[in-house]
Amino acid sequence: MPKVLIADELSPKALDVFRSRGIDADVRIGLKKSELVSIIGDYDGLAVRSATKADKDVIAAADGLKVIGRAGIGVDNIDLASATARGIVVMNTPFGNSITTAEHAIALLFAAARQIAAADHSTQAGKWEKNRFMGVELYGKTFGLIGCGNIGALVAERALALKMKVIAHDPFLSPERAVKLGVEKVELEDLLSRADLISLHTPLTDKTRNILSAEALAKTKRGVIIVNAARGGLVDEAALRAALDSGQVAAAGFDVFVTEPANENVLFGAPNFVATPHVGASTNEAQENVAMQIAEQMSDYLLAGAVTNAINMASISAEEAPRLKPFIGLIDKLGSFAGQIADEGIEAVEIEYEGDVAQLNTQPLTAVALAAVMRPLMPDINMVSAPAVLKLKGTSLTESRRATSPIYGSLIRIKVLTGGRWRTLAGVVNAGSAKIVEVKGMSLEADFHPVMLLINNLDRPGFVGALGTMLGEANINIATFHLGRQAAEQDAIAIVGVDQVVPEAVQQRLRALPHVRYVKVLKF
Repeated sequence: MPKVLIADELSPKALDVFRSRGIDADVRIGLKKSELVSIIGDYDGLAVRSATKADKDVIAAADGLKVIGRAGIGVDNIDLASATARGIVVMNTPFGNSITTAEHAIALLFAAARQIAAADHSTQAGKWEKNRFMGVELYGKTFGLIGCGNIGALVAERALALKMKVIAHDPFLSPERAVKLGVEKVELEDLLSRADLISLHTPLTDKTRNILSAEALAKTKRGVIIVNAARGGLVDEAALRAALDSGQVAAAGFDVFVTEPANENVLFGAPNFVATPHVGASTNEAQENVAMQIAEQMSDYLLAGAVTNAINMASISAEEAPRLKPFIGLIDKLGSFAGQIADEGIEAVEIEYEGDVAQLNTQPLTAVALAAVMRPLMPDINMVSAPAVLKLKGTSLTESRRATSPIYGSLIRIKVLTGGRWRTLAGVVNAGSAKIVEVKGMSLEADFHPVMLLINNLDRPGFVGALGTMLGEANINIATFHLGRQAAEQDAIAIVGVDQVVPEAVQQRLRALPHVRYVKVLKF
């Protein structure tokens, strides 16, 4: 009989699910790390929320562990690399608390617009300051969503029911999906200048960190109201405090902060600011949903080998695994390459399978590719949720198969439409290693390297020498160097594996070289 440890506070219904499925489940909450390490070897499954840290030491001691289930979305408390190396499946429940979080964002919006918290404090102090608390009516206002995925779409639905006009900025949102939702897709600059109210519903990435910076806040309508129930770090907190003090931002409501627990914060004390302690997902219904879902998912895996909402693997049968494994590694790297060069968002994705690989079950390959393509903008995405998220956003996906490949036994090509332009690359598995064999229609053969420079230039004399000199002067060692071109003095591609991080200043100098069109640092 499989045995599961429930190490964090979960709804009792999770225990009911495990026991009804014939799984022995122990509830031991508040274990010290040393205690967890000493007992984890006795269990097949570990169910957690965010308190228990399944770090490399815990996983190293987990000799029999087969699955870790996170009742919620974020898996920052789980060492994914260590779990994957040990063959432990890590699962989450990405959609179990969406409605609750959307409702909390609307609640913060009302609280900020009507100064609920300050009015409550004043009234209970016996002041009755009726003239002080002049609120803002939401009816007819323009509501700007930064991010319109699963939760953002639910917020839009509720805002439309309140008779607001909803505009949304989301690089994955297709025009067709926007029409279906009843929202207007806009660029960020347009949203900032038009929105009376702004709510954030995007993951925290390098591209979205401080998306509402001091500069962005200065571009908003004076008197805007801002709500963040998504991730701390999306808004420059010091800049927001200055904007609240100046009246540029009339009010704000936050459930998330850069540093949590937020025992102190620059925003605290502003009379036009309302805060909650990261409770967007904290309702009885949501906690029951995620607890029951993770218990069902873990039970399905332990009893039948079924994989649902896995973070670190695709859904693959035992018979398919040996043949698919090398192509999973290839398409994961190709997808990561494509996602990193999709600089203006993703409007469409095409995946082509040629040769022997086209005869395999390509569904898990496509799922792996989509997760890799989307991960630079959505770090919480996984190969199970990626197809659903892409469909939700209305982004076009096209797959094609060709029984033969002109040169190779098997080839995979990924095309991404970004900013109205297609970016194309292809790869193969050669002697067990993933290789790039085509970029922008130009042939070459390059290994993947942890850090790579992609350079698009005109093929003119002096480029290679100037590139080598510039990297050498910056003390950046070249590990691999591969070139492809259309013809002499026409379009060319250079893929350079380097052993050091390439500073932005060096990248700018490379972009300034004659005939260079594009420079991008890729990481794998």
